[in-house]
Amino acid sequence: MEDDPPAKTSAQPATKVAAESPLSLSRLRDAFAAMLGQSPSRIASAKTADASPEIADESARRLATRSCEVNPRTLTEAILFVGRPDNGPLSARELAAAMRGVSPSEIEAAVNELNVAYDRDRTAYRIEQSNGGYRLVLREEFNRMRDKFYGRVKEARLSPAVLEVLSLLAYNQPATAEKLNELRGGPTGAALATLVRRRLVKVDRSEKGEAARYSTSDRFLKLFGLENIEALPRVEEMDKV
Repeated sequence: MEDDPPAKTSAQPATKVAAESPLSLSRLRDAFAAMLGQSPSRIASAKTADASPEIADESARRLATRSCEVNPRTLTEAILFVGRPDNGPLSARELAAAMRGVSPSEIEAAVNELNVAYDRDRTAYRIEQSNGGYRLVLREEFNRMRDKFYGRVKEARLSPAVLEVLSLLAYNQPATAEKLNELRGGPTGAALATLVRRRLVKVDRSEKGEAARYSTSDRFLKLFGLENIEALPRVEEMDKV
């Protein structure tokens, strides 16, 4: 009697899992974990602790083969992804200070490389540069989705006092609160806090031991219809009105 035919091995999946994008969230996770001095494998093990040994082994194998390279570019991406609590920009000097042996010029190069990759991959976000530094932001075409998710906030009118401080800052930026107090002849702290909260003014605290310096934001330019701060009406022009 003929031997039974050998049992068929289990079929391979019909579709292959696509290679993970170099700009994936897991890549950000691994880079940020490395920045904090943690091993990416510790994060992976926490997620696979309750899985079967076979699944855990496979997850560990995949993580080992796609481990994110830690370099100025990936660390810059990770830090900007986390961002400030107030969503303020991070200067090249601040970003470089968070890494070992990295200069601000290397940060600028890393940002340029990241934006080229974002444009190539048509991501929903990119790195925005302003006088205060860098922020990871949504592209304008996704602002409607953001507003729908969070709920649109109605713009409140600025009080005369707040508008006065804003005008002083616009024509004398960057400036410290002390300088603005001197120019106005009175306190400006409450007005500055309002302007920062409404994202019309940004704060630069890049120099340790020095007073915070304020300047107008990109949102200020958009709301006032200005291409740049140099487009503000000059004093001579206002005299002719």
